[in-house]
Amino acid sequence: MWGDIAIAFLLAFITSFVITPYTIKLAKKVGAVDLPNERRINKKPMPRLGGIAVILGFLVSIIYLLIIMSIEQSINLNGEEHYYIKLIGFLIGGIIIGITCFIDDVKGVHPLFKLSGQILAAIVIVESGIKIEHINIPFFNQIGFSEAFSSILTVAWIVGITNAINLIDGLDGLSSGISLISCLSLLIIFSLNDAPIIAILLITALAGALTGFLPFNFNPAKTFIGDTGSNFLGYSLAVISILRNC
Repeated sequence: MWGDIAIAFLLAFITSFVITPYTIKLAKKVGAVDLPNERRINKKPMPRLGGIAVILGFLVSIIYLLIIMSIEQSINLNGEEHYYIKLIGFLIGGIIIGITCFIDDVKGVHPLFKLSGQILAAIVIVESGIKIEHINIPFFNQIGFSEAFSSILTVAWIVGITNAINLIDGLDGLSSGISLISCLSLLIIFSLNDAPIIAILLITALAGALTGFLPFNFNPAKTFIGDTGSNFLGYSLAVISILRNC
């Protein structure tokens, strides 16, 4: 298992690191650039499509590992947990988030349009079977939720965490750095609590992709992660943390 985890991290890291310079060129070409003003801290125009490199690094790593591990039969996506359905839901939701926020980075959209995309992505996740069905409180019994409340709570959780990461994306390396710390923390928690291998691989790939991007985002930044990246990070952290108990 640890060999697969190392591959997930390294493949995501290399892909993200290699692709980030190309996202800088793409951002300048399509006009996805943060211009200095009284509300910005950057003193010069800054490309803001670095999130594309993070997403691609994450996807390349996960797709490669799922194919290899399925061939080796070291992972079963068709078991009782129906992980293949949940992964498809995760992918579709990520595509919705990515397209919505890419448009926002390039042209700018009304906040309600972006919120609608986030809610739609969260609904896809719920329909794929990923839900907050109960909580465990130390020294108390497990508290379960009804089907309706579970769905509403899951949508609220995903939209809330997505916007939380997006809102802190204001300083060089802030949202990506905090997200990387969150990934490492979740990886430790997953490893100590016998989490499903799929949850461990997903969080490791996300950590690797962020590590490959951060050298371009630390102060002084060469690029920003943008709404595309910050929303995907929040969405992914929210969903993977639920997937651990599904």
